[in-house]
Amino acid sequence: MVPTASKDKLAKEVLDLWISFQIALADKREYPTTEFTSFVAKVRRYIQAVGRDPLIHRDVVCAINGLVDFLRVERQAVPMIVIDEASRLEALFFTGYDPHFEGDEPPGM
Repeated sequence: MVPTASKDKLAKEVLDLWISFQIALADKREYPTTEFTSFVAKVRRYIQAVGRDPLIHRDVVCAINGLVDFLRVERQAVPMIVIDEASRLEALFFTGYDPHFEGDEPPGM
């Protein structure tokens, strides 16, 4: 089990990157994939750290819950790779399951 202070620190880092991503979205010229990728990487670290601990940070839940819908509504043209990664992140966070098969495809697929 990860100490609470470490989870708190990771949660703050996730939220800081979430805010950075939202600020970067204000620039309508180019999609902020770098900021989004940084946010996703930190969320993955957070998920790994908390594991199946039922006590997770509410603000992190709010950032992840409905992420795909938020991204689709926020802009007309969102790179499909961003939508796919957001969908994976939601599934991993809320179900503990990564729907992206990488070499682990079921037989016949």
